[in-house]
Formats: sequence, C-alpha cells, structure tokens
Amino acid sequence: MLDVTDTLDEVKNRIERVSELMKIKQLCTKLHPRFQNPLQVPLTRVILLAIMDLLCILVCSFLALYVRFDFSVKLIGQAYLTNMELLLLPNIVEGVLCFYLFHLYKSVWRFASVQELVRILESVFCACLLQYGTCKVMHLDLPRSYYLLYFFFLFGGTCSIRFGYRFLRLLGKTMQQNRQEDTSIPTMVIGAGDAGNMIVKELETSKYLNISPKCIIDDNPGCHGKTLRGVPIVGGRDRILEAVRRFEIQRIILAIPSASPKVRKDFLDICKETGCKIQALPGMYQLVNEEVAVSKLREVDIEDLLGRDPIQIDTAEVLSSLQGKVVLVTGGGGSIGSELCRQIAAHKPSRLIILDIYENNAYDIQQELKKSTPELDLVVLIASVRNSSRIQWIFEHYRPEVVYHAAAHKHVPLMEDSPCEAVKNNVFGTLQVAKAAGQWGAKKFVLISTDKAVNPTNVMGATKRICEMVVQHMNRQFPTNYVAVRFGNVLGSNGSVIPLFKKQIAQGGPVTVTDPEIIRYFMTIPEAVSLVLQAGAYAKGGEIFVLDMGKPVKILDLATNLIKLSGYKPGEDIQIEFTGLRPGEKMYEELLMSEEGLQKTENKMIYIGKPIEFDDAVFERQLEELYHVAYGESGEIKAKIREIADTYVG
Repeated sequence: MLDVTDTLDEVKNRIERVSELMKIKQLCTKLHPRFQNPLQVPLTRVILLAIMDLLCILVCSFLALYVRFDFSVKLIGQAYLTNMELLLLPNIVEGVLCFYLFHLYKSVWRFASVQELVRILESVFCACLLQYGTCKVMHLDLPRSYYLLYFFFLFGGTCSIRFGYRFLRLLGKTMQQNRQEDTSIPTMVIGAGDAGNMIVKELETSKYLNISPKCIIDDNPGCHGKTLRGVPIVGGRDRILEAVRRFEIQRIILAIPSASPKVRKDFLDICKETGCKIQALPGMYQLVNEEVAVSKLREVDIEDLLGRDPIQIDTAEVLSSLQGKVVLVTGGGGSIGSELCRQIAAHKPSRLIILDIYENNAYDIQQELKKSTPELDLVVLIASVRNSSRIQWIFEHYRPEVVYHAAAHKHVPLMEDSPCEAVKNNVFGTLQVAKAAGQWGAKKFVLISTDKAVNPTNVMGATKRICEMVVQHMNRQFPTNYVAVRFGNVLGSNGSVIPLFKKQIAQGGPVTVTDPEIIRYFMTIPEAVSLVLQAGAYAKGGEIFVLDMGKPVKILDLATNLIKLSGYKPGEDIQIEFTGLRPGEKMYEELLMSEEGLQKTENKMIYIGKPIEFDDAVFERQLEELYHVAYGESGEIKAKIREIADTYVG
C-alpha cells in the first residue's frame, strides 16, 4: 500500500529544495544580472572563440619574430626564441583576459560593425601594452620592432576571426540569393539615410526575407551614382518611374521617416503610378528608438496622401483640463470614442469611464488600455444612453467631471429608413446624458457633432442639429459648460468609405462611388480627436466649435488613389462604378450654417460658430412632442423633425 505520510514528506522535501534553489537564483541575480538567464551567452561559442584567440596569439607571437628577421628562422637568435617561449603563457593569459574585459566574447558577430572594430583595437592595444610590461618585469629581451609587428598581426588576426564569420555568412547569403534570383521580390528603397541603411542591412543579412533591394532613390544629388551596401543610388524622385522599369521593381519601401508630410505625399503621388506594392516606415519615433526594421513597415494608406502638416495642440492646456479628473466617454468603443479614450488615458485622468452598448467594442478598448496604461483607473460599463435610470445611476455613482458624448447612430442611409430610432438614440440619448451631467455637477459636457448638421438633408444630420440645440439649451439650465464640436468625415472610421473601398478592392471590385463630383472633408481619427480635446479645454459654455478640415476631397479621387496604392490600375484591374446619390446624401458638406459667424481661437484649426437663438420653452414643448411621435413609431416623424430643425430640407 502507498504510505501517505512518506509521500507527503517527500513532497515537502521537494518544495523545500525548490525554495532553496529559488533563493540561490535570486542571490545570483543580485550579484550579476547575467545569472538571470545563463543561456544568454552560449558557452560553446565562447570556448571556441577563446581557443581560436589562443592559437592566434601563438601564431602572431612567432610570426612577428619571423618577419622581423627577414622571413628566416636561422637569423632568429636562440636567446630571442627562449625569451619568446617564456613569454607565451603570460602572453596568452593577458590576451584572452583583455578580449574578455572588452566584451569580445559577447558580441553577435554576424552583425559586427564599427563598434566591434573599435573594441578589437582597444583590446589588442591593451594586450600588447601588457606584453611589453611583462617583458620588462621578467627582463626578457626582444627587438623593439617586434612589439609593433605583434600589434598589427594580432589586430589583423582577431579581426579575421570575428569578421570572417560575418563574411562567410554574407557570402552564403549572396550565393543563396543568386540561386533564388528568380523568386525574390525586386525592391526599391526610397531614402539613403539612416533608416534606408537599416532596411537595406536587414534585407542583406536576413535569411528569412525573400526581398532583394535593387536600387535606391534619394533627392540628395551628392549621393547619386554611389552605392549603399552595394545597392546603387540611381537618382532622385524624377528617376522613380524609370528605375521601376529598368530594375523590374515590384515593391517600393518608403524609408524617409524624417520627411515632412508634403514631401512624403510628393513621393507617394509618383509611386502610386508605378503599380508596385508600397510600404513605409511609420515615423521618426522608430528611427530615434532604433526600431527601424522590415517588421515595422506598414502598408501605405490613403491618409499618407493628405499631405497635411501634423496638427498641433496645446498639450499643457489639455492636460490641465483632464489630469486628475473623472472622465466619462459615451460610445467609447466606437472609432471616435475609442481614440478619445486612448488620448484621454495619456493625459492622466483620476478615472476613465467607458460606456458603450456594444460589449465587443467595449471589451476591445478595455483590453488595449489595460495593456498600454496599466496604472489607469479604468471602468467599463455596458449601457444604453436611452436608459434614463441607468444613466442616472452611473452619474450618481461615479460623478464624472468631464463628459465626452460620442454615442450616436451615424449611418445616413440606415437612419433614412429608421428615423424614429435615429431620434431615440441621437436626440433623446443626448438629452438623457446631458441632463444627468448637469444634475450631478459635471464641469464640462462635450458633444461630438458633424458637418451633416449644417443645413441637413438627411435624418441623421437633422438629429445631430437638434442635439446641438439640446447642448445650447442645457447650457442655460445648468452651471455645467456644454459645448458641441463639429467636424467632417474621419478616415478609417467604422462605416466610412475607406474600409468599404478596401473591402471592394480585396474582392476584385468594382469600387462603388455615388457620384463623380461628390466631395467631402476628411481628417484622420487621431487628428479629429486631438482637436476635440483642445476644443473641450477652450469650452466656456454654449459654443459650437468648428474644426478646420482643410480642403475638401473628391470621393472619386480617394477611390482612384486607393486602387493605385493597392497595386492595381483603375479601370483595368479594378473597375469604378457610379451608383447615384443615396437618400438624404449631399453633393458636398458644409461646416458652418449661413446664420453663424466665425470666431477664432488660439488654435488656428479651431473656430467658434455663433449659436442660433431659439426659445427654450418652445424647444422643450417641441422635444416632448417629438418624443411621443418617435416612440409612437409615427410616420409624421420627419415633419416633426423639420419643425425643430427648420433648416432640414429632407
């Protein structure tokens, strides 16, 4: 039978032994960090290198005498040979010790560079200096020229051992590339600076990448006609199309992270005409932190063709408005809401509350923020902004000081078919949250609005216009500062044209555009959100902030450029079809209503529109009537919307 007592004693002894081993490991770690992972230094490689160094020291010791006496052993005196034999053991010990102290046994020699060359020079110099000192201490006489010859031979031998390994690997890769020439991808690298050098180096040394750099483009005329790591620098941007044909390029890597957005756009405008796959390094951050690598390359996207300078905000002002505050973001799982959460988290709120009705979206941003900002006090709640009792409980329980209201139905064609749902969610969802913010003492309430609220031609835009009126109305009812921020389309947001175009291109087309002349204002999600935060910092109450969206862009141009960036030819590989304007859709969007004037702010990208005056009592009555019509599923809903938003022409 199994003796349970013996078994428990054995388990106890094993636990004690493991505990002792853990204590020993912790002690070793304190003594030297290398003990954290002794396998970091391969012992076999170190021993092999030490043996080769030992042989090198032996050979160089006698070779220096041999050369000194005109390559004749007979001319070497017996006294010199005897002294050399006596010097061998200390010579070997001193040499290997110097190599160890200068970390020659730690370097990864297949990536050896100038830094390793300097280390070799320093270690060999010290070894020769110690050899000279040993000779004087032991009274061993050797020719004066011997020491100089020994230095050069030992330096050359040590370099040969280290860099010879790299040379053999490079030779092997070159032979492999020659064998795989037919299957490797001919690639052009744009940029002969530090980033371009790092990319070419990785392509040159990696055995896992089937990419062959054939030429380099750089606008600096001083490097034209030269080579970078054996790859020819063929000229500036004017030679791109010619080089693509000449070298049969299939892929282009844009490696100029320090270039301005306009310069990058100029390069990309040329590259997209080549039909090649285009990739780019994200930016200067990767270069500064030495993270430039092929794995960091991303697909060039339509945002890169905007060519705008980065939007600047007063980070100190935004920080002061958010730091140490309890912040609530409704619709926090959406494309705008999630980016709001990311940027707010970076401004150190005392607590960030994310509210969303879609649990998958809320879960995604929750996991992302837990990983990126683990110190953040994060609360994620599932709720509908329509549910007044739930909203009241949230405000009573968490007492948010700053509220960003991004929850809304925003798809224009869908809201045309479900106008009552648009009113319930957009108008009365906003009303519930705004009223709770005032009742429970929030300092600021920021509504995310849209350019479609200006002279709206669709239900979605009209409901957002009413939301702006709710904000102005509430600002007169409570001490909370209520504001709205209005901007146009954001590139890459859920339901925008860019994801749709990408999906259609991936399916082989056609890409559908409503009208060849339709135009829209565009901004990237991070740009729009940073301006929303800045506008929130400016808020005094009752303002409608209007963001400068730059120049409007033709949707047809977006579709054409995206097809080209994907490596296809519009009209040949991928067709473009025009489907006609959808219900409620405008040919162009306006950012400012005709009744409003513009007031500048400190940020040249943000303006304040003068609010339109309306009677609060009449507005409250209209809202009550709209509520009954919407929840009664009445067919009169659009007419009732028009009564309130009198610029609605849908």
